[in-house]
Parts: sequence; structure tokens; C-alpha cells
Amino acid sequence: MEFWFDHIGQIWWASLSRETARYAVFAVATWALLWIALKTPLRGRKIREHSPAAGQLLLEFIVSLRSIAIFATVALAQSMMSRAGAYPLTHVALQWGRVWLWASLLLMILGHDAYFYWTHRAMHDRRLFKAFHRRHHRSQNPSPFTAYSFDLGEAAVMASFVVLWPFLVPTPWAVIPLFIVHQIVRNTLAHCGYELMPAMSDGRPLLDWLTTTTHHDLHHAQSDSNFGLYFTWWDRWMKTENPGYHTAFARAAFRADLARVGAPSAWRLGTVSIPRMALAGSDALSSVGLLCLQCFAGGFLFIVGGAFALTVIFA
Repeated sequence: MEFWFDHIGQIWWASLSRETARYAVFAVATWALLWIALKTPLRGRKIREHSPAAGQLLLEFIVSLRSIAIFATVALAQSMMSRAGAYPLTHVALQWGRVWLWASLLLMILGHDAYFYWTHRAMHDRRLFKAFHRRHHRSQNPSPFTAYSFDLGEAAVMASFVVLWPFLVPTPWAVIPLFIVHQIVRNTLAHCGYELMPAMSDGRPLLDWLTTTTHHDLHHAQSDSNFGLYFTWWDRWMKTENPGYHTAFARAAFRADLARVGAPSAWRLGTVSIPRMALAGSDALSSVGLLCLQCFAGGFLFIVGGAFALTVIFA
């Protein structure tokens, strides 16, 4: 035990390095891929007309490093708790085999979605907002670097889920880095500023039970709605989804087509003033292309993150 305490600094620094690398890889990769490499082919899917200033991106990156330092400190505390025997359920999980490993990953994602919805919604209470969540909403027009741009209190709340979950639910340690990879991929894409989700011909998302970039972008624009992170369930169950969400999504998904047919920007779902067959026909092609593009972008990010996850698991 004395030997281990002598190495606390090294353990903290190793955790800090891993978290910083993960954030930098995903934030920079998302920014470089969508904002630079694919800027032209994706111009019709850009949600906002204007992009954030370079100064905002730099500030978000610096603030995110502060959040990562909190994450590393929480990870160190979890490591100490584990060595003290505070996580007996992780040993139980190992006995349940590989099927449970993947099942527990899915369960952890579902649990985190609920945790995020309720803690996020609580931080929007006026008594908590200034201390916990104001920093994140200073990025009114978000970017991939906004993902970890938190106040200190919010960073601690977000990190606490990973400490609490394996204490309550049998979860193999190998699941944690995989969960973090999923979290940072979805988080950076939620703030990326481009709507990658293909649309149905009626203007709704192809996978309407998943949150889209437009869904979270609306939260940054109008902060009294759309509190979910991965799924739209909680917002719909609790009646907190922005009533204009599907309209905003359709506008982002069909922007190029609307411009081509000369449709008004205030298009609404269900109106008959727009040649819907023209939109549907063009979108049948663009949806396939965009789905392939999304798979490529998501696969690229997941492969890079998976390399980091496997490094952590087998190190």
C-alpha cells in the first residue's frame, strides 16, 4: 500500500494523459474531418450559417483541459477505491462471460443517458446554473471542442457517473474505456455543427429515437428544452423536447433541396406548398450517401478511439 501511495502522482498523470489524448483525438478529428476535409460536400448540412470564431475554439480547448484534470482526479479516486475493495461487483461481472461484457456496456450507456438527462436538467435550475453549467452555454454556437467545456462542478458531476455505476451494477473494468469511447464520439458529434443523420421523405430523422446534432444544437440555442444526450426518450417522456425540433431537423437535412426548389426557409412539416416528391426523390439518393458518410466518419472515429481503449485494457 505504501508503495502504491508513492506512485499516486504517476497514476494521476497517466490518467490525465489518456483522457487528454482521447479528447484531443476525437475533437480534432471531428473538427478536421467535418469542418475542413468535408466542408464542401457537407455545406448543405451545416446547421448554422456562421461558424464560431477561432478564439472560442481555443478557449473551449483550454477549459476542456481543466475538465480533463477533474476527470483524471476522479479516476485516481476510483482506482484507490478499487484497490481498497470498494467494487466487489466487478469480480462478479467477470464470471458472467463475454455476453455480459457487451450487455453491461449497453446497460451502462442506457444508465448514463438517464443520469445525464436528470443531472443536466437539474443544472438548468436557476439556483445551480451559474455555478455548474454557465460555462458550457457560453458556447451558444457550439463546436466539437465544446464537448468538455465545463465548469468545475459540472465536470465533477459528469465524471461521478463512472465512479457510481460499477459500484451499483456488475460491470467489468474493460467496459469503462469502451463506454468512454462511445461517450466522447457521441458528445463531439452532438456539438459538431453538421447534421449527419439521414432524413426520411417526411423530414423526420431516419433513427428518430437517437438524438441528432440538430437536437442538441437547439438546446444551445434555446436552453429550456432537449436535455437528452444519446436518446430522445427522456425528453419525450418528460415533455421537454423542443416543439420545433423536427422542423429544425428537416430544414437542416433538406437545406440544399429547399434552396434548389426555391422553398421558403420557414418550411413546416406537412405543408403542401413544396414539391414533396422532388424532395423525397433527391433525398432518397442523398440519404444513402449521407448514411455511408456517417458510417465512414463514425467508423473512423471509433477505430481511433478503439485503439486507445484497447491500449488501456491490455496495458
